[in-house]
Amino acid sequence: MEDKMNLDQLCAEYGHKFAEEVSRADGFNAKKAEVLITKALGVLQEQGLYAFVLFCESRPSGERAGAERIKENTQKLLKELQLISNGDFLDELRKDDGLLTRLDDLMLAIQVLEKSLIYARFHAKAMKE
Repeated sequence: MEDKMNLDQLCAEYGHKFAEEVSRADGFNAKKAEVLITKALGVLQEQGLYAFVLFCESRPSGERAGAERIKENTQKLLKELQLISNGDFLDELRKDDGLLTRLDDLMLAIQVLEKSLIYARFHAKAMKE
């Protein structure tokens, strides 16, 4: 029998990880984590996965530590889904047979990441209160 992955459970797990790790990054707290996670989610929804990764890599020093946590956990999530391997994240996305060239896998990656970030935003909001 094939192992089936519960994607909602995976999103909840990573949503919690995103919120916890971003809020503990240098110079961050739950409020700042919620703001950065919301910005990152907006970029993912409006511009796509590649822009989202570039957004994380281009953050100024005040947001860099939190954005790095978001990028690292995104990479772990996509590896767990077996959508990317262990190479450089941007290279993994844009190589000839990379994630950006496989439409079904790309849509799955975006949907799972989007739900994880939505959960992360709610986790961060709950941590503030």
